[in-house]
Amino acid sequence: MSLRSLSISVDRFALKVPFVIARGAKTHAVVVAVSISDGRVTGRGECTPYARYGETPESVVAAIEDASRVPGLLASRDILAALLPPGAARNALDCALWDFEAKASGRSVAASLGCAPLAGVETCFTLSLDTPAAMARAAQDATAHRLLKLKLGGAGDIDRMAAVRQARPDARLVADANESWTDDMVGPFLAAAAESDFELVEQPLPAGADAMLEGLMRSVPVCADESVHTRADLADVLHCYNAVNIKLDKAGGLTEALALREAAREAGLKVMVGSMVATSLAVAPAFLIAQDADWVDLDGPLLLATDRDPPVRFQDGKLQPPSAQLWG
Repeated sequence: MSLRSLSISVDRFALKVPFVIARGAKTHAVVVAVSISDGRVTGRGECTPYARYGETPESVVAAIEDASRVPGLLASRDILAALLPPGAARNALDCALWDFEAKASGRSVAASLGCAPLAGVETCFTLSLDTPAAMARAAQDATAHRLLKLKLGGAGDIDRMAAVRQARPDARLVADANESWTDDMVGPFLAAAAESDFELVEQPLPAGADAMLEGLMRSVPVCADESVHTRADLADVLHCYNAVNIKLDKAGGLTEALALREAAREAGLKVMVGSMVATSLAVAPAFLIAQDADWVDLDGPLLLATDRDPPVRFQDGKLQPPSAQLWG
């Protein structure tokens, strides 16, 4: 086996417009990219350090550098899973190893998993948190997208949902509260979501405060995001949610994301696949989860002013699969 080398970069990509959620706003996607090479083949991966989980670009780079010193790590996803906890650092390395294996073998990741060739998927297009009127205007401007995801923030969310529904009676709608609701909001806000024909509400309560959802008559299905990172988290919240949002940055890569998908299906949960605000390189591996997901939220590259080359394309109402040159 040829000796493999690792390179790491912290990259910034400007957004078309500021991206606003309940926890704050951003104008750039700041990502960490890794490349694993033996001089002939190079595999790439990307992750997004997320402050909500105590990650920074510096901490993620340091974790990757420390892990890379372990003999055999750059050649084994099994070693990687045992060495690094779930999170951004493991995600970047895991996806780079999948890409390396595909390019070294000449066989796509989809083929190696026994999957059909990847197909285009209908993705959510995210509307940043704003006033009801501003979100309604943004919904009207997003005519190329039939599936919209509203970022909510607590007070005023009933008006936000109603305004967007009035602006886009043709659209499929989901909402992401980003842990911003309180216990007393949940019942009336879910009822309002049902009134406006929402398909799903994501993470209404803070992670760890999920218990009040158990036994609650949910007028709209509720999806766990921050409350579920890996398979190990499912048991604690299984009866609180109808669905789980699988993100490679939370799970620690495609390997655990695939396992989480199977565990969620076995538990009777529906599946959303999501990503952080990131480039096409981060979204590409998530296409493996997206193929049979109930909801897809991989619009990160569509929010960028510039992207990786070659990027994933949005065409004919769907996000198209990545080229082998990009990943996989």
